[in-house]
Amino acid sequence: MDRETPPTDDRLTEDELARRAADAEIAYEAEIERNLPRNYVANLAHGLLGQTGFRLVNAPTFVPAYIFLLSGSEFAVGLALAAQWIGASASSIFGATLIEHRKRVLPMGLLIGWGMRAGVLGLALGGFFLPDNLALITAIAFLCLFGLFNGMQAVIFNTLMAKVIPLRLRGRLTGFRNFTAGLTAAGVSYLGGKYLVEGNAFGNGYSTTFLVAFILTSIGLSLLMLVREPEPPTIRARATLGGRLREIPAMLRADKALTRFYLAAGLAALGTMAVPFYILYSGERIGLSGTNLAVLSTAFLLAQTGANLAWGTLADRFGNRLVFMSSVGLWAASTLALLFTHDLLGLALVFAGLGAGQGGFQNSNQNIIVEFGARDDLPMRIAVLNTATSLMQAAGPLLGGLIAHNLSFSALFVTSIAVLTGAVILMVFVDEPRKRRLKG
Repeated sequence: MDRETPPTDDRLTEDELARRAADAEIAYEAEIERNLPRNYVANLAHGLLGQTGFRLVNAPTFVPAYIFLLSGSEFAVGLALAAQWIGASASSIFGATLIEHRKRVLPMGLLIGWGMRAGVLGLALGGFFLPDNLALITAIAFLCLFGLFNGMQAVIFNTLMAKVIPLRLRGRLTGFRNFTAGLTAAGVSYLGGKYLVEGNAFGNGYSTTFLVAFILTSIGLSLLMLVREPEPPTIRARATLGGRLREIPAMLRADKALTRFYLAAGLAALGTMAVPFYILYSGERIGLSGTNLAVLSTAFLLAQTGANLAWGTLADRFGNRLVFMSSVGLWAASTLALLFTHDLLGLALVFAGLGAGQGGFQNSNQNIIVEFGARDDLPMRIAVLNTATSLMQAAGPLLGGLIAHNLSFSALFVTSIAVLTGAVILMVFVDEPRKRRLKG
């Protein structure tokens, strides 16, 4: 596999070249440790504001309720959410080819990050200035744009974090970052539902909420410029998109555990077929007022917040494989409980379980993929994971909308539970990559 390395003198012996390569690695690790306090704080601040804003968009409450308000159709809700994930699946591998030959990935990350935020801004402005039929069309288009840039950003920012935050601290950082972001997002969600949506702020409470999300994420992205990114001693040679795609089958054949992990993650992502419909099902039980939307959104985000600290600590002690299985199992159990719950308090508890489960799944996915294989191949491993999960998250809402429309919400939730259970079972057959690496 081709690598780009610093220029060397051909007259040097192999031992001397090896010594220089080892020295370069030591210097690289030393730079990471030297800048760790600054980079830790910068990643925490970026995550706090960025995650706060994006959770308002990604929570299974505001966007599904807004699309249903515009369309009155479960299928339209599924289509809108599918558009977001189709965009993400189409761009992840391209995002890897944008950065894997670069010694610094932050400048490209900032550019892609602003494109992602443009999708949120468009979602907000369409609601303010367009009639419902056009607002629906533009909402689907801007969700697709949001997903398109999100697919690339996820690869770039996860690669950046892997470069500046050592593995020993990554679980706790993501857990604490998501904890603080979740607290803020929960408060903003409650205020958004209670006062912005119910009070129809500025003529459109949903659009006002999305505008707040845009402002928060924009501030967060600006803070990421404080990161000091080290230059690795080796990088991949620049490759075309087609060339890298042709290398993927060999990568999967070379590591069966990685392949099984991709399959398990894809199954869990398919389980999101039910996510946009949790709030619509709850609305049939208790009504979809701004206050109820605020309570359920807050319960979801607060639980996601509190659980992230536990998931991060568990991951650092025992590995992310255990977090994956535990969190996806909790997600499935909470979906089952939803079928038997008919009051606001019970639904709030169910949404708390859903938030905790989905939060753990997202965290374990982001972190476990770093532990498979070499550093130089990390962007492509992340990209393949994001492509697989995004494709399933695109197919999921469409399938969920068809099941909900033609059968029932109950049939949809049972199907989702079966898929999530399959993901847990498959993950049993994946070796913990952290232990495998330590043994090697």
